[in-house]
Amino acid sequence: MTVAERIAFPLTTDGLRIGLLGGSFNPPHAAHRALSLFALKRLQLDRVWWLVSPGNPLKDTRALPPLGERIAAARAVANHPRIDVTGLEALISTRYTIDTVIALRRKFPTLRFVWLMGADNLAQFHRWRNWQGIAAALPIAVIDRPSDSLRALASPAAQALSKFRHTESRAAQLADFRPPAWVFLRGMKSPLSSTHIRSQIKQSV
Repeated sequence: MTVAERIAFPLTTDGLRIGLLGGSFNPPHAAHRALSLFALKRLQLDRVWWLVSPGNPLKDTRALPPLGERIAAARAVANHPRIDVTGLEALISTRYTIDTVIALRRKFPTLRFVWLMGADNLAQFHRWRNWQGIAAALPIAVIDRPSDSLRALASPAAQALSKFRHTESRAAQLADFRPPAWVFLRGMKSPLSSTHIRSQIKQSV
């Protein structure tokens, strides 16, 4: 492993159960941390990796702060021994989640990954490149967000994957399930979002 890889890829051991939380983290905030701690507990994960993206293909990235700045900010917010912040997508040159997931599964075949997303992302999951491939590659945990539940569960992706949905009572086993497999977890209620925070900052300037 090169020096760059040692910095980008968190330390691992065989069999770890790892949640993957991707995003621009622009800016990172307390809800990212709360979601991660919630997932660690409910899904019985060993660690959560924050995958700080070079840029979301679905969004305008012209005003996006440099990757290094966002990684440093994310580490300050995460501040937890079981949350690893990484910009590994820049190293392996992936922009789309499907490519990142495939690359991680190839590099770490003994790890058990779970993709983490908020309900707002489930609502637009059908717009992601090869979202069916993502669902077929690893289990997914969707964390409820205020006002997004109905829209998320009525979304095209949720409907298409409905027969693969497991009850919340089986959440602790999700990392062991063969994909497609997903759960919708309630109980983590935070109204914060990076978009909302950026809007507030603009209004105060």
